[in-house]
Amino acid sequence: MSQKTWGGRFSGGTDSRVEAFTESISFDRRLYRHDIIGSQAHAKMLAEVGLLTAGEAEQIVTALDEIGTQIEAGEMEFTISLEDIHTHIEKALIAKLGDTGRKLHTGRSRNDQVVTDLKLWTRDAIDELDSLLLDLQRAFVESAERESGVVIPGYTHLQRAQPVLAAHYFLAYTEKFQRDRDRLRDCRARLNVLPLGAAALAGTSLPIDRESVRAKLGFDSVARNSLDVSSDRDFALEFVFTLSLIATHLSGWAEEWVIWSTTEFNFLDLPDAFCTGSSIMPHKKNPDVLELTRGKSGRVIGALQQLFVLVKGLPLAYNRDLQEDKTAIFDAFDTVAGCVAVAVPLVRQTKLRREVIASRLDAGFLDATTLMESLISRGVPMRSAHEVVGNLVRECEQRKCRLADLPDAMFPAPEVKASLGVANALRAFKSYGSTAPAEVERQLREWKLRLA
Repeated sequence: MSQKTWGGRFSGGTDSRVEAFTESISFDRRLYRHDIIGSQAHAKMLAEVGLLTAGEAEQIVTALDEIGTQIEAGEMEFTISLEDIHTHIEKALIAKLGDTGRKLHTGRSRNDQVVTDLKLWTRDAIDELDSLLLDLQRAFVESAERESGVVIPGYTHLQRAQPVLAAHYFLAYTEKFQRDRDRLRDCRARLNVLPLGAAALAGTSLPIDRESVRAKLGFDSVARNSLDVSSDRDFALEFVFTLSLIATHLSGWAEEWVIWSTTEFNFLDLPDAFCTGSSIMPHKKNPDVLELTRGKSGRVIGALQQLFVLVKGLPLAYNRDLQEDKTAIFDAFDTVAGCVAVAVPLVRQTKLRREVIASRLDAGFLDATTLMESLISRGVPMRSAHEVVGNLVRECEQRKCRLADLPDAMFPAPEVKASLGVANALRAFKSYGSTAPAEVERQLREWKLRLA
């Protein structure tokens, strides 16, 4: 018997250079557990429809468990001559069971086997990442609670804009990562369709029961079109797109904290355990974890582009190009999971430098918009109020003073000065979803309940 699962058609061996060029065992071996689970469900179904005896199916299931234990113990020798993890497992099974092992592949192709394995792996990866993101949300909520009552400057264009509660800031990231979790859930629902039974592309003439396999593997439904599902990688693209968004959110947060940790800002006290030093400058404390988090986003986004280019011109159905999907999806997941895992303790342990922040809150006219809205509430047209406050700000810049320091006579109505100052500006907020203290407290309570 040929070492190849497809060797009967060929009169000679495969060139060693081709074996090295076409192998995937170097990266798809991580699918071994999912390949075994899928094969066990397939074997049980074959017995149910009479293509295996009950005894043969039981032998296969037991032998596959033994092979899984062998792989986990590092006892299986991987070789490029066997191409991929699927062939390694099948050959090990045949070595144990002989002709009974040769019956396992009845009614399936590596085409539908591979995509089933990858869907099972992606489903587990989504569940793992969702759990990590939940921990990260909890870390941000804990920070919001810890820094409750602290006021920080809010920014647009990296210029001071309006005052916000620090809790409001931390909850903003909680919202972002919730959307990421929602996207993961949506992706999981769309991928949870069973491909197995599509065979190479057209199905099979054998009396298989796809619904039985679906139930055993926990898929929500069975793929309707064999030609489509045997080559479909939409789920991989959607997953890596979601990973790219998560990486982008992490990158924005990391960039912000890199800036906030500088001497110029000095808003954050980053824990030493998450920073490194310089080999030449003894005073340096570098935010390397944050910088790498920011940098690794490019790697994940690159994986998404790799997948798009991979599938953009493929005709139906399966093409060997699709072997290259795994390096992209595995690396993107590993990168994002690693970034989230290190972000959780970093968020929990980082403290705001409250005194430094408070000492600078009067800078930047954070109360200017509140002054404008105070004029609007007294009947001044918005554009007129905007111009009035803009003129007052220019006057302050010339005098090098705060708005509250200007003479009463310079204000259209002296009583509007009561809206000035960061504390008054915060109390003035009323809208749903704003940084109003009562509104932030309500949202904090809701998030604590939601994430409990």
